[in-house]
Amino acid sequence: MTRRPSDHQLSLLESVPPTPEPTRVNDIATKQFGSFSEISSFIWSIADLLRGDFRRHEYGQVVLPFTVLRRLDCVLQPTKADVLATEKKFKGKVKDLRPVLEQKTGVRFYNTSQLDLKAIVAAGQDFRENLLSYIDAFDDDVRDIFIKRFRVQDYIDRLDRAGILLLVLQKFVGVDLHPDAVDNHTMGSVFEDLIRRFAEVSNETAGEHFTPREVIQLMVELLFEEDNRELGKPGIVRTLYDPACGTGGMLSVAEDRLAKINPTAKLEVFGQELNDESFAICKADMMIKDQEPKNIAPGNSFTEDGHPHGTFHYMLSNPPFGVEWKKIERQVKDEHERGFAGRFGPGLPRISDGSLLFLMHMVSKMKPANDGEGSRLGIVFNGSPLFTGAAGSGESEIRRWLLEHDMLEAIVSLPDQLFFNTGISTYVWIVTNRKDRKRKGKVQLIDGSGFYEKMRKSLGNKRNHISDDQRAQIVQLYRAFEEGEHVKIFDNEDFGFHRITVERPLKLSFQVTPERIELLKEEKGFQKLATSKKKKGAARDAELAAGVALQERILEVLAGMDGDAVYKSRPKFDKALKAAMAAAGVDLPSSVKKAILSALGERDEEAEVCLKKGAPEPDSDLRDTEHVPLKDDIHAYFEREVKPHVPDAWIDESKTKVGYEIPFTRFFYRYTPPRPLAEIEADIKSLEAEIQGMLGEVLA
Repeated sequence: MTRRPSDHQLSLLESVPPTPEPTRVNDIATKQFGSFSEISSFIWSIADLLRGDFRRHEYGQVVLPFTVLRRLDCVLQPTKADVLATEKKFKGKVKDLRPVLEQKTGVRFYNTSQLDLKAIVAAGQDFRENLLSYIDAFDDDVRDIFIKRFRVQDYIDRLDRAGILLLVLQKFVGVDLHPDAVDNHTMGSVFEDLIRRFAEVSNETAGEHFTPREVIQLMVELLFEEDNRELGKPGIVRTLYDPACGTGGMLSVAEDRLAKINPTAKLEVFGQELNDESFAICKADMMIKDQEPKNIAPGNSFTEDGHPHGTFHYMLSNPPFGVEWKKIERQVKDEHERGFAGRFGPGLPRISDGSLLFLMHMVSKMKPANDGEGSRLGIVFNGSPLFTGAAGSGESEIRRWLLEHDMLEAIVSLPDQLFFNTGISTYVWIVTNRKDRKRKGKVQLIDGSGFYEKMRKSLGNKRNHISDDQRAQIVQLYRAFEEGEHVKIFDNEDFGFHRITVERPLKLSFQVTPERIELLKEEKGFQKLATSKKKKGAARDAELAAGVALQERILEVLAGMDGDAVYKSRPKFDKALKAAMAAAGVDLPSSVKKAILSALGERDEEAEVCLKKGAPEPDSDLRDTEHVPLKDDIHAYFEREVKPHVPDAWIDESKTKVGYEIPFTRFFYRYTPPRPLAEIEADIKSLEAEIQGMLGEVLA
């Protein structure tokens, strides 16, 4: 909630008369721009000053913090005189001046320095000392941003040593970043565009830090759609959380959207971000918007949860795709072993992709639905979480838990080439523990892959854009909840299946031929006879000699058996083998006998079934699996779909598992017939004629 001064502090505050704003430094021109791209391009051009003194991958570490600093500087400028007067009058008289000073600034931060950036530039000397002093005069939260997260002092020192600190400051002072000139939405776009540009020049993945605004807007509208009436109540307060908040784009768009629905509503936002630079930008942006800065936590959401006891009405996230979680494997597995007392009770995804860990983390922060509240969340995934993982795997068990608890409400496929760092297909999942009555037991799939416009100029891998009208169409499809060309509605159970293991009997015939005897020499059980467990010495030599002698004796006995005889029964061949070995005085170890049967046996449909403990022995090479829909009877399916083709097959009931997958693409597949042969032939002839004509021109 917004921090307010005490009544005593307010009374003191009211006694401070407004102080006229000090005379501005008029010889420093301040530019205003018409669009975020113009602002971004101007700030981007400042990086030209860094060439030679900084490496390309360091440009962003200079320009981004200075952009944030200039933004804060502009925000505080109109109230600076009042803040200084208030601080001077009550310093030492009031224990905690922060609420009083924030009341003056109207935002969640302040600065008590006599300087600002224009004054530092106009002073004409001591730029480094003045700038560091100015930064140190901010409140604790802002100092955390610049000193701990941006580590700005190191770069200020380098700029000063390179003799370009003044030039950089002059450039930034030359752009007006006050919210009246650059609103919050535009400023967020500027930060994101700068991050993308700097990431591209340093070969980093820019899209890890932010999501295209039109995607966020779609997610927010889907998230709020079911609650529009509730959100319209006067003075309503709701909470929203993003565990991978980047620069805070999702938090900002959600706040703006709620303000449009209900100007009297309050959205308290919470987030966590691993990347220091993105965290710093997000925290600064939230402070400007009068959000509690401590609600934005640094660090890894899995190993150092910044909101361990928090629950939220809404959650949004675009976690990184396909990022392994090996570095935090021990902590995650330890928590998984706690079962549902931790966040990862349903299961763990494969180590190479931690996307579903974010989903489980968010689900653990849902408000209980039985309190009349509950939660809704939206998360962006690639295609992997839809179907990766066989029945019984971690991914399948996570999907199973969500669907069996009726929490998956909808999935929307997005156009490809929509994100800055990837061109692959992506999906928005809407998950909730308080479905509307008409949606209970159902999952709505929406094919939004065709709702896009081509961009005139691509941005990284982003070549497509969802327009406002197209976004409205997708939201309308969700709202209508009716099947059609772009919408399919399924029962939760439709995504579940039994994975049954179908076995067929092992049938072998045996024959002692020279070719099969050669195969015996490659069997490990036979080769081990010529090895020794003794480490060294005469005992080892004796054991090796005995093993080699036994190998040679076995081969002699086999070579002496009838090579033309074909045994269609394993017991009959076993009997003949025992007799031959006994006659030669050879005692076969069980491992060697197994090797002989393996080498001399060959699959033969005409042979008898091999038995093991009186039951047919399964042939591992013929083993197969079938997915039987949960709504179908396993044995009825087996009799109908399997038995007619393999009458001797059976189900190994001990291996049956329940799995869940969402084959999204299959549900919306549209068959496109091949072009007629005559049309293809005409095209080929046309191309041939064109090539001949070109060759004729060359040879003429």
